Amino acid sequence: MMEPQGYFKFERVEWQKLSKRAELPLTTQQLTDIKALNDRISLEDVQDVYVPLVRLLQKKYSDFEKWNRDKLDFLQIPMRKTPFIIGISGSVAVGKSTTARLLQVLLSNWFGDLKTQLITTDGFLYPNAELEQRGILNRKGFPESYNMNALIDFLGAVKSGRGNIEVPKYSHQVYDIVEGEYDVIDQPDILIVEGINVLQLPANQSIYVSDFFDWSIYVDADPELIEKWFLERFEVLLDTAFHDPTDYYYQYAQMPRKEAFKMAREIWRDIDLKNLEEFILPTRFRADVILHKTEHHVLDGVMVRK
Repeated sequence: MMEPQGYFKFERVEWQKLSKRAELPLTTQQLTDIKALNDRISLEDVQDVYVPLVRLLQKKYSDFEKWNRDKLDFLQIPMRKTPFIIGISGSVAVGKSTTARLLQVLLSNWFGDLKTQLITTDGFLYPNAELEQRGILNRKGFPESYNMNALIDFLGAVKSGRGNIEVPKYSHQVYDIVEGEYDVIDQPDILIVEGINVLQLPANQSIYVSDFFDWSIYVDADPELIEKWFLERFEVLLDTAFHDPTDYYYQYAQMPRKEAFKMAREIWRDIDLKNLEEFILPTRFRADVILHKTEHHVLDGVMVRK
């Protein structure tokens, strides 16, 4: 794990001592339902890593609330709720979705008076038909495949307190935007925004997605391990899609496994690894917190910005 300037570094054993053990609001089965397909996160990981993380987040949120109250009082502006936005980034297959969903569960249960919602940036991908028309379907997930203006407008609307904001729904099963279906974000106290692109600085824009974040997390691991997890997930998806012709992965499930995995390795090398190295990994040190994972998805260290 690199030791950049400007971060406090904690090994897992040091980090877990920063907060008392807590009664977790979920069972092993509930954690299984939350986690990504092949993520091996355990209740012990939640206790050792996520409990201190949520306690630190609580302190950040308290400071955020106080600053907003003091600011509005000084400016003699009527009090209004300003959503606290958390950005979560990292590579494909690294487990950032598990982190996002787990944080939502912990925050919703431990701070029941606060409304916590979660959104992924997948809904801001251009539909496959438009990506194909633009000739960039093979660059899905790269910065140019997202409607960044729409994402920035959405975050601006959230911060301004607008209610019932519709976000296009993305289906991993069909691998596309679902026409006519939406997720609705309605004036949350805390909004978690998860996506590979949330810490990137796209060209030719004066406002960035991360400008709206009050806290950010990057889920990190060595690329060789992420490739292994990517292929493990691919195998699970093939097994799941084998009898469902509507599933995007059905076409690959019908192929000889050796041929399917050859194709998956090419996708990782030519698309996901390239995207990671060129656009995702360089944003790692823009995060406030970095969670580092090792073999078997074990969270072995945490870095916190000074």
